Amino acid sequence: MEPILPKLVDDACRTLQGLVSQEDTFQEIAAAAVATLKSGGKILTCGNGGSAADAMHLAEELVGRYRTNRRSLAGVSLTADGTALTCIGNDFGFENVFSRQVEGLGNKNDLLVCFSTSGNSPNILRALDAARSKGVKSVALLGKDGGKAKGKADFEIIVANSDNGRIQEVHTLILHALLEVIEREIAS
Repeated sequence: MEPILPKLVDDACRTLQGLVSQEDTFQEIAAAAVATLKSGGKILTCGNGGSAADAMHLAEELVGRYRTNRRSLAGVSLTADGTALTCIGNDFGFENVFSRQVEGLGNKNDLLVCFSTSGNSPNILRALDAARSKGVKSVALLGKDGGKAKGKADFEIIVANSDNGRIQEVHTLILHALLEVIEREIAS
């Protein structure tokens, strides 16, 4: 069997290194997240498949904790409520499963964080549109070339790789870095 780990590790390292050039954007996202939580707003998250897992991961770490014991913070994953997803999907179409929740749950002092490896999922695009129409600030963590979501969010980081695994690995690093800043900036 041909060795696989050296190639994957090398590709992962190159992809992660590419993130360094987006530090300024990351700092803007972190500042927006901290401001949202300090003002009593909530962070809404969404994504499909593995990106849904990232969305749930960020929300649960906000409500629970990441590294330090501190007060619970408002994080809601729009991917987590199976009854809402199936109701909205059945009655309004799967492309509306997130936008409908943004319409019902989102407020002007909230922040929507969308995870998408392609940037082309109709439900992500509609969620970003709903956020804009409700005055909810938005973040798009994307991959490849950003897809159709490129330019639709207030803040975006695009992981320039075509491999979904590498993109999701970097998205996980970003969400962990975001949590580190939030826990450092928000006292218990």
